[in-house]
Amino acid sequence: MTPFVVKEENVIAAASVYRVYTSSGSHDSFSFYIDEASPVGPEQPETVQNFVSVFGTVAKKLMRKWLATQTMNFTSQLGAGIRYFDLRISTKPRDPDNELYFAHGLFSAKVKEGLEEINAFLTEHPKEVVFLDFNHFYGMQKCHHEKLVQMLKDTYGNKMCPAIFAHEVSLQYLWEKEHQVLVFYHSPVAVEVAFLWPGQMMPAPWANTTDTEKLIQFLQASITERRKKGSFFISQVVLTPKASTVVKGVASGLRETITERALPAMMEWVRTQKAGESGVNIITADFVELGDFISTVIKLNYSLDEGEDDTT
Repeated sequence: MTPFVVKEENVIAAASVYRVYTSSGSHDSFSFYIDEASPVGPEQPETVQNFVSVFGTVAKKLMRKWLATQTMNFTSQLGAGIRYFDLRISTKPRDPDNELYFAHGLFSAKVKEGLEEINAFLTEHPKEVVFLDFNHFYGMQKCHHEKLVQMLKDTYGNKMCPAIFAHEVSLQYLWEKEHQVLVFYHSPVAVEVAFLWPGQMMPAPWANTTDTEKLIQFLQASITERRKKGSFFISQVVLTPKASTVVKGVASGLRETITERALPAMMEWVRTQKAGESGVNIITADFVELGDFISTVIKLNYSLDEGEDDTT
């Protein structure tokens, strides 16, 4: 796959610079890999824990159909144009290596491996900028946060942009400083580390519905609220299954039961949006390869008049 690489004269997709350009992102970005041999994540309710304890591997295979929201790995997502990554981190019970893992119900890959994969792309493409949004932490104590912070330092070093006012961030500024990574960290730890942007600077309102019409109404109302926040902003074009939805489509999974069926209406909403300070900023989705999602989001930027709302 040929990477979508930004050029100086065409700064469309690499960074949604302070509420101006619109970027595409992936929901539960790491879930292309779900380890069915792993224990259930510590965030899962007792009902799920009991279900797995009774049905074992069969239960985990069924869970995977509903937990995996992506099929492309980090490198493929980057090559296709994804620039925002939704990351959820967990310790693993009884893990002798005391590693940190991506997790969504079940465990995914080691965090270190994922960060290094993203870094390899950035090293090859020095004008690219990504957003890493660490928004959920499970089973993590102070020592685990310290380990993750050190991992980020070791992996990205000066590629990380220190937290500043959002309106001061432009592609030109990032290029001049040779910064390629903005790390958002939804934990009080963020105030102690210069390169961690507080989580509230990357709000991601969640509709929590299986109803496409309600999702679109929620998304539209959220954009109106966005204008008041003065931060980056995520529109999650994502439907969330209820327990009854999972039971009805238990063998089919999320993609077939919900995402593909709702795709036409969701993509129509994306196509009607506008980039710019009063429009959408970062749009995330499940299975980002479907429905020309990425290219549609990128094309929203073409409607920006030259110089309109531009901070670059």
